[in-house]
Order: sequence, then C-alpha cells, then structure tokens
Amino acid sequence: MTEISHMNLSNAPTNVEQHLREELAACYRLIAHFRMTDLIFTHISVRLPGPEHHFLINPYGLLFEEITASNLVKIDLDGNAVEASPYPVNPAGFVIHSAIHGARDDAQCVLHTHTKAGCAVAALKDGLLPINQISMQFYGRVAYHDYEGIALDLDEQRRLVEDMGDNFALILRNHGLLTVGQSVGEAFLRMFYLEKSCEIQLAAQASGEVLLPPATVCAHTEQQFNNPGRSTKEGELKDPDAVSMAWAALLRLLDRIAPDYKD
Repeated sequence: MTEISHMNLSNAPTNVEQHLREELAACYRLIAHFRMTDLIFTHISVRLPGPEHHFLINPYGLLFEEITASNLVKIDLDGNAVEASPYPVNPAGFVIHSAIHGARDDAQCVLHTHTKAGCAVAALKDGLLPINQISMQFYGRVAYHDYEGIALDLDEQRRLVEDMGDNFALILRNHGLLTVGQSVGEAFLRMFYLEKSCEIQLAAQASGEVLLPPATVCAHTEQQFNNPGRSTKEGELKDPDAVSMAWAALLRLLDRIAPDYKD
C-alpha cells in the first residue's frame, strides 16, 4: 500500500492535483525510459494551483522508475513538507526549483538533468550551437548560469533567476541542463529535444568542421517551433497541436510499458 493511502481524507488530492501528480510521475518515468537519469539525483517539479506556492517534487532516494503519483512529495517554497511523507527532498533540488517556481509564473514545470551529452555541452565555451533543425528551437531561447558548486547555497537562487531571465531553457555551466514549461508535457519535450540537440552537436563536432545556417534562418525556424500562432505568409502551414499530440503519444507509451506510474 502506498504512503498516500494512509493520509487523512482531508489530505487526499483534488482532481486537479491528482492529474498533475500523474503527469509528473509520467515525466519521471519517461526520463528514465529515455536514459536521462542520474541514479536518484536530479529533479522534476510541478507547481500546484493556488496562492500557497506549493509544488510536487521527487522523493529523495527513489529511482525515477520507482516514482508514482502517490509518492511524490508536496513542499512549499521554503522546502518544508506540507503533507506527511516518509521521504526527504534533495536540498539541491529545492534550491534550484523553488527559485524558478517563485520567480516565473509561466514555469509550471521545471526539469533538470545531468546527462552525458548535456554536461558535455555545458562544458563547451560556445555552449549550444544552432547546428541542426532540432537545436534551432532553442535559438535565442537558452540562457547560461556559471557554476558555483553544488546548488546548496540559497544566495545562488537570485543569480540563477537573473541569468535565466524569461528563457525556457538554461544550461548550467559545468553542471547540466534545465527546461521549464507551462505544462509537464511542454517541459519534457523541451528537455527531450535539448538533450537530442546536445547529442547531435557532439557527434557533428567530433566528425569535422560544422556548418551553421544564417542567423535569419535560425530565427525564423525558432519562431516556427515556438510561435505557431504567429502571422504567416501565403502558403505557409502551421502545426499548433504538436506538443499536445506528442505528449499524448508518450502517455500511451507509458500506459503500455509502465501503467503503475498512476498509482
């Protein structure tokens, strides 16, 4: 029996919270499925509705493949658990995620990884290059934060938020990757393609001199990805439902291979 089943009825999640719990648990399982984990480390969080600024985050000590909707931990912006849980919260996860949730109303979900490709690009002086169509969705949309050590210093929160600005992707120098989204699905898909962008870049750089498209083409492609509602010229098509369709397909995948994420 899971921990949440022992809570008082008054602490049972609302329909909205249960939906967000299932979405976040799905995200953890997908990060595991696509091999973007770092054992029990790194974190994904989602903000719950309401003025309390509560959010859900992973129970520290569990592998991502063990995370379910019911064992996620609910905490406030000060890192305090607001409901009983047998699990602690990773302090570095609290420092990074609470800073962004507290500063960005659009950051419904915050996702952080330590992948090989992501950490490698985070160590490159030039950072992420618009080397491929996939990476062009991040053109002008990715920020950088210099490494200050393990994120345990609350004073770093201010600098992290300032460096990120209003971008939806952040490369933590000598550390890893971070994306935000107005939904769990949006944050996941941004991370999926940020990770793929890093993999493509490293493969290309290892093969020879890279070719970068003109800045005007990169900027146009970024808008095609991130502003599907923009005015378009005659004959230009739009694809406004891509994120929701891709996320629905990923949830169908989980329903087949790991349906217990909803437990």
